[in-house]
Amino acid sequence: MHSSNKILFSIFLVFLTLVAGASGYMLIEGWNLLDSIYMTVTTLATVGYGEVHEMGTTGKLFTIALIIFGVGFFLYVIGLVVQSMIEGRILSALGRKRLDKKIGLLKNHYIVCGYGRIGKVLCENLRRKPIELIVIDNEQNLVAELDEAPMFYVLGDATDETVLLKAGIKQAKGLIAVLGTDADNVFLVLTARQLNADLFIMARASSQSVKTKLTAAGADYVESPYEMGAVSMAQRVIRPTVTSFLDLAFTYKRKDIQMEEIPIGPSSKLANVPLKDSGIRQKYNLIIIAIKKTDGSMLFNPSFETVISGGDTVIAVGEEQHLQKLEKVLNV
Repeated sequence: MHSSNKILFSIFLVFLTLVAGASGYMLIEGWNLLDSIYMTVTTLATVGYGEVHEMGTTGKLFTIALIIFGVGFFLYVIGLVVQSMIEGRILSALGRKRLDKKIGLLKNHYIVCGYGRIGKVLCENLRRKPIELIVIDNEQNLVAELDEAPMFYVLGDATDETVLLKAGIKQAKGLIAVLGTDADNVFLVLTARQLNADLFIMARASSQSVKTKLTAAGADYVESPYEMGAVSMAQRVIRPTVTSFLDLAFTYKRKDIQMEEIPIGPSSKLANVPLKDSGIRQKYNLIIIAIKKTDGSMLFNPSFETVISGGDTVIAVGEEQHLQKLEKVLNV
């Protein structure tokens, strides 16, 4: 039985015992309800205040039975409640220990620091892909929500080196700083960069001046949600059809229109093959709209003569299931 159910069951049993005791005194001695309840409570609590009224032989025998069975039963209920509380703490400690062990085994994962309004939406979108995530937040009331997700998490101050090390920052691939204040994000980025020089760090900023500070602190990419929101609103006015298409491609509202970037593995059978010979359009019904080369340059609307090489990244549009098939072929 779950600990919460045990406690509820125990409360019900205590109530049942009080009702039985009070009813007995009312029926046997003819006492009123308040006196009967008072006598039952003092008997079960073993405080020894004495009898409320003089009792007959039957009443005394009932009191003896209530003491023998009722007090023992009452103590059993108290023990059950204490046991449930202790078991809950033990299970919680064991669960946390197992979670810490799993976190210690993670590699190439992403650490999201801050599980507020932006952090929650960010995690929801990242979890659509096979990406290992660890959330760091110091709010205890988020534990139930993170457990239900379920999601790896570490409770604590994200700017604390000990907490970052516990989240596996040494083995992590990236860190996203979305704490509540700019000062915390700057300090977090500075600390994270010192702990892992190769870590990809993305940070949230509220203004252009903070962007400069975050970049100087070691952030690889800085984004302002306010600027992004304003730009998005402007684009919906200027280019409503384009923004509607991008919404469909990026928000997973439709399975037949998805946009994905797929890196090409060096041992892929399509590596060093021209697009015209790759069969991507014919076999997978996908459109390649751009190719990012290993030197960082971007080829938009590549011609059919363009050769895709190992290490390149193709940006394709089409149905989700076809994109997944192509990803299996290219990621070898």
